Amino acid sequence: MTRIDVFDPPLCCSSGVCGPSVDPQLAAFAADVQWLTTQGVEVVRHNLAQVPQDFVTNETVRTLLADHGDGCLPVVLVNGEVRHQGAYPRRDELARESGLVVGVSPTKPRIRVSVTGTGGCAPGSGCC
Repeated sequence: MTRIDVFDPPLCCSSGVCGPSVDPQLAAFAADVQWLTTQGVEVVRHNLAQVPQDFVTNETVRTLLADHGDGCLPVVLVNGEVRHQGAYPRRDELARESGLVVGVSPTKPRIRVSVTGTGGCAPGSGCC
């Protein structure tokens, strides 16, 4: 079984939907984590603001922080190996690293853009 450890920067929550503004990348990553767990992947999130001891006790993460500062966060370990740092990976990357095939998720909406008429979307047309 694959285990993914995510060492997040200091956050008030891991979902990305708290505070005065929503971080769409963090919200998408939270949906990706939920999808991974439904596929049997063990995902453990470590939040620097809530469990700083996890960052100290993990030698790999401690070394990255010492060498690069908190700009290396988030750090994503797959089965103990650093696979991503400084940005959250996309679902297809996480799936590939976990040996999964990506499918359509009910928790992540599909957005379709359509153009009507010959002029595309224009102010006042109702499509914007």
